[in-house]
Amino acid sequence: MDRLLEVREFESITCNTDYEIDAAFKYINEEIFTELENLILAYNDTQEAAAVDFLKIGVRRNVGKVIQAKNYVGLIQTKSGFQLQILPKISYHEMDDTKRIFLRMLRSMKEFQSKVFNDANLKVDRMNLYEIFINMYIQEVRELIRKGIRSSYLPVEDNLNFYKGKLIVREHLKENLVHKERFYVGYDEFGVNRPENRLIKSTLLKLQQVSGSAANIKEISQQLSSFEIIETSTNYIKDISRVIIDRKTKVYEQLMRWSKVFLLNQSFTTFSGDTTARALLFPMEKVFEAYVAQNLKRVLADLAWEVSTQDKGFYLFDTPRQFALRPDIVITRDDGSKIIIDTKWKFLTNNSRQNYGIAQADMYQMYAYSKKYKTPEIWLLYPVNEEVKNVAISFESYDENFVETKVNLFFVDVSNIDGSLSMLKERLVKERV
Repeated sequence: MDRLLEVREFESITCNTDYEIDAAFKYINEEIFTELENLILAYNDTQEAAAVDFLKIGVRRNVGKVIQAKNYVGLIQTKSGFQLQILPKISYHEMDDTKRIFLRMLRSMKEFQSKVFNDANLKVDRMNLYEIFINMYIQEVRELIRKGIRSSYLPVEDNLNFYKGKLIVREHLKENLVHKERFYVGYDEFGVNRPENRLIKSTLLKLQQVSGSAANIKEISQQLSSFEIIETSTNYIKDISRVIIDRKTKVYEQLMRWSKVFLLNQSFTTFSGDTTARALLFPMEKVFEAYVAQNLKRVLADLAWEVSTQDKGFYLFDTPRQFALRPDIVITRDDGSKIIIDTKWKFLTNNSRQNYGIAQADMYQMYAYSKKYKTPEIWLLYPVNEEVKNVAISFESYDENFVETKVNLFFVDVSNIDGSLSMLKERLVKERV
């Protein structure tokens, strides 16, 4: 069977052959299904149980066991080489378009704020997400080589036939008791063999081994020639701890984040382990939050409004100060009035009897924001879907003759973020009048 299976968030996977061509399920054979099942069970038995929120196992009547993808997006490769690619549930789009939209959303996160990454030329239909991330890394290395690999003065210890730098007495006595003509010294040497460059070379060598893209492998081979005189890292953790990003080394910032991910087999979640060959997984809640915040700041830039993200001004309780309130976005208008905006990556339904699918805890949270920030203007932003795209939903709480709290719902089209947030801007301005 195909060694790559693409699913969207919340889709279900089965190994029941009766549902092999059923549109409601994605089918894999029993061997692969068992491998994924064992992965889930292994982590459910550890302290990292919450880390497997990306997959859930259950039982369906007449179907049997099913595995459901949840709201984590990315790629998992099992030890057998099978790859499960989970893409976000974005309405009205095919898989390839969804991948491009997702990559655009990722660029709003600090790990992906690269000026050199360009998805326009990527053949996303031929590349899985892992290969795309490898390509992103390659583009960053290409930019570093173009600007020039940085050199610096690096501490060196050596046993020389001449005196240079500073004598290291303990090592000198140990090594040269019978070699009076030698000196064990420490000195600084100007060169490119700095920790950042060692980590990059090690990452390129690893990616050359794991990549399945001929184009990526060819480019890596070409880039390695620029690192020929640089040593590989023998201790990733130690070299990573020595990296200092400042004005002179800003060009290394993205590369160091990615080198850490690739070399340490880390994800952008708490998930990691020996049961998989590799995994890169992203919580869509965080991706959506970052994407909306970044673009809303830009859309509102022409207004004299202050937009802050992850505000840290208030706690639920003042004595003692505990249970911090962290609304995603706080907007302060020029007259001092405030708007609180929170994003939720959840697909609502047009069913008032079921509260449209809104979690009760979320509404409690919004009410606490309203009270602590002393504002009635609360907005909850959800991704749009066919069922709610033309639905207007709001909730009001009254105190005597005035509105105490009003929670407005707005549905964001992530595939048309400018148009969608421009509509939100109009409503924010109108609400003020």
